[in-house]
Amino acid sequence: MIYNTLNQMKARSLDAGKYADGQGLWLHKRSKLAGKWVLRLTVDGKRREMGLGRWPDVGIAEARERAAEARRTLRDGEDPISVRGKAKQRSSRLTVKEAIEGCFAARQASLKGDGKAGRWISPLQVHVIPQIGDTAIEDVDQHILKHVLEPIWHEKPDTARKCVNRLNLTMKHAAALGLEVDLQATMKVRALLGQPRHTVTHIPSLPYQEAPAFYRWLTTKSIMSCLALRFLMLTVIRTSELRFALRDDVIDGVLVIPPAHTKTGIEHKVPLCEEALRVIELAKTLDERMPRRAPTAGKSVAKDQELLFPSPSGKPMSDATMSRFMEREGYDARPHGFRATFRTWVEEQTDTPYEVKEAALGHAVDSDVVRAYQRSDRLERRRALMNKWSKFICEW
Repeated sequence: MIYNTLNQMKARSLDAGKYADGQGLWLHKRSKLAGKWVLRLTVDGKRREMGLGRWPDVGIAEARERAAEARRTLRDGEDPISVRGKAKQRSSRLTVKEAIEGCFAARQASLKGDGKAGRWISPLQVHVIPQIGDTAIEDVDQHILKHVLEPIWHEKPDTARKCVNRLNLTMKHAAALGLEVDLQATMKVRALLGQPRHTVTHIPSLPYQEAPAFYRWLTTKSIMSCLALRFLMLTVIRTSELRFALRDDVIDGVLVIPPAHTKTGIEHKVPLCEEALRVIELAKTLDERMPRRAPTAGKSVAKDQELLFPSPSGKPMSDATMSRFMEREGYDARPHGFRATFRTWVEEQTDTPYEVKEAALGHAVDSDVVRAYQRSDRLERRRALMNKWSKFICEW
């Protein structure tokens, strides 16, 4: 058998065609000045061709060396083409940033509003990606995670918890892609960092005994934020649900909050007492008299779909508007705390069933199995409860 039949001078002089060098190594020339090296192999009884590089970039000596290495791999019982493919895959491994983005994309459909608000991914964007975003996900272990999470473990325990939980989902996502990741890395980092120092703090609320006086004081203020606070007290909905509520959402004395605006992702119907309906009319009158602020440079202000409690620009009220108002007036309580005020009053002053109390706050109180058969939203029972609450805070 003849080996090494080609040399550099001969290779340059050959016209387009296929030329054997021996032991399965071939030079395929597409023109006199360009070509490629190909090694013919038999893998599992099948003929395969393995490219070894462009000629003349890869010279004859290097091509023979690459061919010899491939033959050695084949003798060891491995497919050299597959081995090379895996090596290329390792050289362009999935980064932490790419894995997080892939996991987020896979979970978007199950997140509220498709996760567009950023609550799922933002802790990772702030605390993880800037530090190890370019690191291969397969290289992440508990020591790398400890370095990332240690600065916030005790200072921002809730954020750290979210980062760990979402990194755990990201590792599982990478494992599902077939990557060799340490699925126990997040469990190990918890053991390394220990129990976070954290004291649970609740949003300050108004004692229910003070609610009537506070509501009476609000009635002396003819500004939109005070009307919004009155409506919030009467309905005990969340501030986000109030900010985006439309006039068209009020149907037959019921405020229908769409799934996109509820925390549970389930439509929530809120029975409105007479006082709440009166507040809506007051807000409508005030809105019609309210002069619109001039648009900022380069922007136009288009009035949104008849918001119940719009800002002066006609857009949804800021999330902080009502909180800042209460803070300026010297109150420690915050708007979201009215829900706790109501819940405490219900517990201490009524004999309302647990399911009705929780449903009034928009909480999911039934299991999936129960909801499959019990399809009432307890609207009428909640209406009676909210009328009692209205009577309590409006009596002064």
